[in-house]
Amino acid sequence: MTTENNRPLAGRTLIMSGGSRGIGEAIALKAARAGANIALLAKTAEPHPKLPGTVFTAAKAVEEAGGQALPIVGDVRDDEQVADAVAQTVERFGGIDIVVNNASALDITRTEDLAMKKYDLMQDINARGAFLLSKTAIPHLRASSNAHILTLSPPITLDPKWFAEIGTGYTISKFAMTLVTIGLAAELKADDVAVNSLWPHTTIDTAAVRNILGADMVSASRTPQIMADAAMAILSRPAGGPTGECYVDDEVLAAEGVTDFSEYLVTPGAEADLELDFWMDPWT
Repeated sequence: MTTENNRPLAGRTLIMSGGSRGIGEAIALKAARAGANIALLAKTAEPHPKLPGTVFTAAKAVEEAGGQALPIVGDVRDDEQVADAVAQTVERFGGIDIVVNNASALDITRTEDLAMKKYDLMQDINARGAFLLSKTAIPHLRASSNAHILTLSPPITLDPKWFAEIGTGYTISKFAMTLVTIGLAAELKADDVAVNSLWPHTTIDTAAVRNILGADMVSASRTPQIMADAAMAILSRPAGGPTGECYVDDEVLAAEGVTDFSEYLVTPGAEADLELDFWMDPWT
């Protein structure tokens, strides 16, 4: 039986950058099952050999999950395309209640070897894209009775080891996304728009992990569903709640009373072998 408790996002509209696959698609499907309308802004209109899924296959999955979907082919770096995506979403669904900044580019090449074209791509998609989509949606979020911006970016740590281990270019771009969270949380607090970040404690089984970090990392990862469940916990909270926070997925769920995380393992029984994600220190 469908109840308000298992459809906490009923009647609300979510616009997401990316979402053709991986964590973004998992969040979109979870939100759709919770009753949300889903608009997906993504560049992937045609299948890629190494990146399965398109904005259209993700939209179809959303509809099969019981939601309404609006697939929009567009580039989060382009001002006009983002403005058009927001306008299409409002025209189709009547407003915007949730923005999820999911699109991200990843290259952990060290500074000396990182091409500036790759550096610019990461800054434009990660930092500028999160800023642009959020900025463009602000007037509609202000009109919502329960508005959220959720950005998939890490807690900021200035420990030099992370810059040395991961690469300065990518680190700058992801920390900049978190600065968007912190800054917009302050700007929009009076409007009761909750602005937060979410990051995985462990690596997640995604195409990026397989292609960039290596397929052998998958067995030590969790599934995208843990991020989807954590995102739902945050997005289901009432307006005026916590804002400017940098959440970690399993910590969010632990606060919700989850004590068994085994269902999220890619490899059953591999709890002791889990690989921590970037910027995550070992469990204490």
